[in-house]
Amino acid sequence: MHSYLLSVLLGIIEGLTEFLPVSSTAHLRIFEHFFGISEADPYWKMYSVVIQLGAILCLPYYFRSRISKFTGTFPRGERNDRTVLNHPLTLVLIAFVITAGPAWLLHKKIGDNLESFKVMGWSLLIGGVLMWIVDAMFGPAPAGSRHKTETMEEVSTLQAVWIGFCQIFSAVFPGTSRSMSTISAGQLAGMSRPAALEFSFFLSMPTMAAATLYDLYKNLHAHGGGTALGRMPANSQEWVVLVIGFVVSFFVALAVVAWFMNWVRRRGFAPFAIYRIVIGAAVLFWLARGT
Repeated sequence: MHSYLLSVLLGIIEGLTEFLPVSSTAHLRIFEHFFGISEADPYWKMYSVVIQLGAILCLPYYFRSRISKFTGTFPRGERNDRTVLNHPLTLVLIAFVITAGPAWLLHKKIGDNLESFKVMGWSLLIGGVLMWIVDAMFGPAPAGSRHKTETMEEVSTLQAVWIGFCQIFSAVFPGTSRSMSTISAGQLAGMSRPAALEFSFFLSMPTMAAATLYDLYKNLHAHGGGTALGRMPANSQEWVVLVIGFVVSFFVALAVVAWFMNWVRRRGFAPFAIYRIVIGAAVLFWLARGT
């Protein structure tokens, strides 16, 4: 397959799966394997990180009005019921710190799991089952009442701490999905589907940006006197391939985020849970056959 077309396809896969609760890491690794791209190839290792950054950058653009509102009302909040300690932006930072520390300490384990299709398969399958159960039990509001937290403006400190803790699992076990872990954790803590999803997106901005930039630094710098795991493009064709993947992932992810926000306001997460279960089972079946 021509490298330009391959880059378009990988950009679409990254953009489609980055913010849906189906795990972009697992999908990208699976498709790269079937496209014949080696996990050890320095250029493609760097490529995977950069196109993820392209998808991430769609979030501050899509949520620019919400970000402006939050920053403009800091620290009292839109309803004048918040402080510098529990403003929504502060709570996002709290959840990020809770996730980032353990994830950094466990980076060796995370690196090992990124190369394991077995871990990804089980994470997709188990995560899908848990997501289905949680959404069925906690997604709809009880008859005649409302959720404890209907909007992101109502998120509490304890909810933010809980979500940050649960997101650690998505970092350690590729295939779990950051959005799946934060959405399900939010629903368990009494958040509505839209509130859990929006908080998930806001938490994705610092978490994924930090993780992606750290991965890029780690891949492009040699450690212990050895060679770097990744490398920058060596010629104009490789630069074009990289730019194509970056741009495609940005615009596809932007469309997916807009669609997903509207979908969740009317429906639940069951279709994504079923999809995860099917893909996870397929990966485990493929591994069992020794293909």
